[in-house]
Amino acid sequence: MINFGTLYSKVSGQANHKIDLAKIGRLLSSGIALLIVIGLWEILPRAGIINAAFLPPFSVVLTTLIGMTLSGEIFTHLFISLERSILGFGLAVLIAIPLGLALGWYPKFFRLLNPLIETLRNIPTLALYPVLILFLGIGEVSKVAIIFYAALWKVLINTISGVESVDPLLVKAARSVGVTSDLEIFKKVIFPSAVPQIASGMRLGATSAILVLVAAEMMGAKSGLGFLVTNSQYNFEIEKMYAAIICLVILGLASNYLLVWFEKRATRWKEEINGNRKD
Repeated sequence: MINFGTLYSKVSGQANHKIDLAKIGRLLSSGIALLIVIGLWEILPRAGIINAAFLPPFSVVLTTLIGMTLSGEIFTHLFISLERSILGFGLAVLIAIPLGLALGWYPKFFRLLNPLIETLRNIPTLALYPVLILFLGIGEVSKVAIIFYAALWKVLINTISGVESVDPLLVKAARSVGVTSDLEIFKKVIFPSAVPQIASGMRLGATSAILVLVAAEMMGAKSGLGFLVTNSQYNFEIEKMYAAIICLVILGLASNYLLVWFEKRATRWKEEINGNRKD
């Protein structure tokens, strides 16, 4: 007699094993590609193929980065960049999500404001930076404002799309089981269904925030990782310049992975529902 429980355990175990192997394979391929790039970075300057004055070997840059870390210099600039990006991005999220939920929930209101939204979000972000400097000065406020502006539209548009793409059948199903209040429908159906797309918008907004942060710090800042890159290049401290660029890469990757994790957590319930439907 077939024991279906045992059979299911074996099959699911094999499936999980295959998934784990696939993950390991992807990690290894990514790691190999990175090692190849680092290897070329080390070999080409030492072989004289690339001028080491313009691209020092990776080991030299890494030694410089370790020295800057031990002295605390890199942390001084890193924390300032983090403060600016978190403030600008945080304000964008606090404003864009409630506004996006309202615009998605009230289509007439959205149609009224849509021409203005489309006009503003299609203005190149950095083109506004000189204008913000004129009105807000060259200090911290203008830098936080340009980061806020860059992140705002990604979060706002994704939030609106998240509300608009909610399956009407979910709303009908909720009403059929006695949820009649619009507020309850919004809390129990609309917002939870929109969360995955909101999370995706936050990830895109964070990427824009980091990119604009670097550009803003390169134009009229006295601290931050972007300033460190341009100042090191100006003083021909090339090792420091590349060390700062590596820190920016790490900062961008860390923020992206953090928000990807949040996005996966936000969409887990949808994946479970889809899995149950397939079963």
